[in-house]
Amino acid sequence: MVRVIVFQSKQERKSETSLSLSWSARMSLTSRILAVNVLAIALLAGSLFYLNNYRNRLTEERLAQARLQMSIVTDAMKFVEKEHRAALLVQFANHLDNRIRVYDSQGFKTLDSFELAEPTYRLIDPKTEPWRKDAARFLDRSVEYIVFSQAIEQFSEPKNDVAENWPSLQRLGSKTAPVSTVKYAEDRTPVIIAGSKTEDGTESVLLTSNARDITRIVRAERSSVVLVMLVAAIVSILLSLFLARTIVRPIRKLARAALRVRMGREPEMMIPKMPERRDEIGQLARALSDMSGALRQRIDATEAFAADVTHEIKNPLASLRSALEGLGRVDDPNLQSQLLTVASDDVRRIDRLINDISDASRVDAELARTKFERVDIGGMIEQLLLARERREENVSNEIAYARPGKGVTTIMGDDGRLERVFSNLLDNAVSFSPAGGLIEIMATPDGDEVIVHISDQGPGIPNEQRAAIFKRFHSDRPAEEEFGKHSGLGLAIAKTIIEGHEGQIRAIDRLDKQQGACFEIRLPKGY
Repeated sequence: MVRVIVFQSKQERKSETSLSLSWSARMSLTSRILAVNVLAIALLAGSLFYLNNYRNRLTEERLAQARLQMSIVTDAMKFVEKEHRAALLVQFANHLDNRIRVYDSQGFKTLDSFELAEPTYRLIDPKTEPWRKDAARFLDRSVEYIVFSQAIEQFSEPKNDVAENWPSLQRLGSKTAPVSTVKYAEDRTPVIIAGSKTEDGTESVLLTSNARDITRIVRAERSSVVLVMLVAAIVSILLSLFLARTIVRPIRKLARAALRVRMGREPEMMIPKMPERRDEIGQLARALSDMSGALRQRIDATEAFAADVTHEIKNPLASLRSALEGLGRVDDPNLQSQLLTVASDDVRRIDRLINDISDASRVDAELARTKFERVDIGGMIEQLLLARERREENVSNEIAYARPGKGVTTIMGDDGRLERVFSNLLDNAVSFSPAGGLIEIMATPDGDEVIVHISDQGPGIPNEQRAAIFKRFHSDRPAEEEFGKHSGLGLAIAKTIIEGHEGQIRAIDRLDKQQGACFEIRLPKGY
């Protein structure tokens, strides 16, 4: 069993933590969109609770109004003869839409506006009302229960209408200041009850009224809020579905395509680019499509590289096996010496192949991690030529180098990798140049670029081969050159390094039109 351990940096863990979700981690994106929009409706529903406070304020105002009316009635009774009180109470009751009762000092009722004239209000039996009223009362009770509203007592007319059966009158005691309270009728409409005594304290006055308008106002406002909530809910749900369709569906489509790419069950693993979308999802789709394409190219390149490596290693291995098998069947010392030489050459060739393959496979990853620094191409090539001269690597050829001014060919890059490029190109030029041939090197600035030309006097490169020479394991050497000395990876590695520096390398005709090959390298200038 192989255990894979992934180490994350502190910054990566912090980034993942900032994007993580806690309580909503298991919710789908559609559910989150709906939840956010429904939350706004829930906040709007809070206005229903405000209406309960609004009703309480209306009730308090009516209680204060009832106390004021009681004061006016009791004050007016002082200036009216007893035979005219009945007419006065009827006028007050009709004008205020109230029922006014008067009780003597023994608590017995002496006057009642409902008995003297037509009643100004009547209490409705809820059983006679339509179902809509029952629903409204149920909603009233639900809201009061949710907001912990103070319970209000049920109102009922006493069977024996005397002063002692009215708590409001009993609370008066010896006081003459009016008191008031509220109770609910059977249909849950407020009944305002106010009591007071005359100035001499010999009589008690009771005022009752059915404030149905309070319930009507609150329910009307509540209906308006509910209607707005329903409209807002419908609009929010439609908008949520629209967002889910325009966001969730394409993301789900991209996720499924990415899963197919990961599973690799299709020969062509393509992710839709969604060119019609210009928003972030379109950018994500195109980025994923480009990423999958680059991944496919990288996989294909890796597979081709592995196949090429297998093929290239098989050749020296087959030769080595043949030489070793021949050693056991040959007795001639000269032939044995030749076979040992072949085997030794094959081992060196395999070693060279493995080293070059290792470099070729690491160069991309190492360039991605390398921090580029300022590099003077002119000075670097000069130091490289001096090192090669000390190692006597150019004894059979002459090298002419036009050294540019100091600092004019500065770029941003990796000094060691770039030196490997020019070393490979010089090795290539030396191997193709005839004995005593001239190799010319020129580095010049050109606008925002630094251009380097390396020319030799060899046979040159045919036009149809100029692209193929940069492929891995491509080798087209002179017949007289020692077999197996080159792996065919030098130019491929050079091309990878130059492209990693955002540059270009290509084979062109010599600038002086003479016979030979010329490699042109273009690198962006560093400032």
